[in-house]
Amino acid sequence: MDWMAWTWPTATFFAVIATLLIVFTLLAIRHPETPRVGILRIETTRGDRLFITLLGSAFINLAWLGVVGAGQPYALIVCLIYAAAVFRWV
Repeated sequence: MDWMAWTWPTATFFAVIATLLIVFTLLAIRHPETPRVGILRIETTRGDRLFITLLGSAFINLAWLGVVGAGQPYALIVCLIYAAAVFRWV
């Protein structure tokens, strides 16, 4: 399988996603929640907000690569601010 470069950053990325899914599953089992309505005016749960965050972060990173090109760690800072906003207000 020479077509895919499994580097430490790639492995870390997938490990973090897997860990998030496990943690959110355990949270849902241990502390069930009721959906809430945020600024999007739709009912969302923690899992919904995680999905919105991951999807938005992917677009932020793609836009960062297209506009800035380098300095991808700075895009992570933007993604963390976006994630905090999503979990707070969506």
